[in-house]
Amino acid sequence: MNIAFLGLGNMGRRMAGRLIQAGHAVTVWNRTPGVKLPGASLATSPAAAAQQADLVISMIRDDDASRDVWLGEHGALAAMPNDATGLECSTVSLPYITELANAFRQAGRELLDAPVAGSLPQAEAGSLIFFVGGAAAALERATPALESMAGAIHHAGPNGAGALVKLMVNALFGAQLAAVGELIGLAERAGHDIERAVEVLAATPVMAPAAAVASRAMLAKRFAPAFPIDLVAKDFALVTASGAAFDASLPLAASCAAIYAAAVQEGIGDANITGIVQRYRN
Repeated sequence: MNIAFLGLGNMGRRMAGRLIQAGHAVTVWNRTPGVKLPGASLATSPAAAAQQADLVISMIRDDDASRDVWLGEHGALAAMPNDATGLECSTVSLPYITELANAFRQAGRELLDAPVAGSLPQAEAGSLIFFVGGAAAALERATPALESMAGAIHHAGPNGAGALVKLMVNALFGAQLAAVGELIGLAERAGHDIERAVEVLAATPVMAPAAAVASRAMLAKRFAPAFPIDLVAKDFALVTASGAAFDASLPLAASCAAIYAAAVQEGIGDANITGIVQRYRN
């Protein structure tokens, strides 16, 4: 399969690498010049990358970057062959994915919103979890490529459903870790054995497995960025923007958005999400 991959950040580089390992012909483009990937052809623009592609995949930062990649002056959508499929794997807002799906529809092309759960180790291992919104037939055509990168593929529904589930996943994870960080701070300031308290908490059904793993990383001060606080703050901003667009009340998400935005302002935006505990410990 001929695949165009747009965006060679930490996640995109690893995902595109998995496609190359699986034997696909991959053409890549990255906003920052000079970034190369062994085994891939390098294009000068999203449009140039997409011209001969069966599948065009975008993995970039946010709504604005995605809009430019797909719909900008040198965007991929206008250059895609008639029978090509687009995959937007970035985490984006619900209003924007509706805009993008409409643009694809008007151009007579198929779009799948296919964001992922997982971070750098999962991208490296090809075990990401994909949440896909779009037509079942389009997903069937894209599945051979997705299987090179995925541990699981969930068809969530029509366009927008994949983006929605991804925002829900990130918001739920971020809210849990914000709470765990606060509670670790409470345990420390109260003078108790924090490690024992977290050990007991992790053994109860109220703590999610992912939060239990993260809590141990918090205690060990493992803050190397896999899901940086800066991106967590960005994703909560997407959640709150989506809520405003649909008149949905999201007071908890708004509080978490403020917590992570404050952490960025305090200079810890480059730390992993587990680094949020730094706001609360002595």
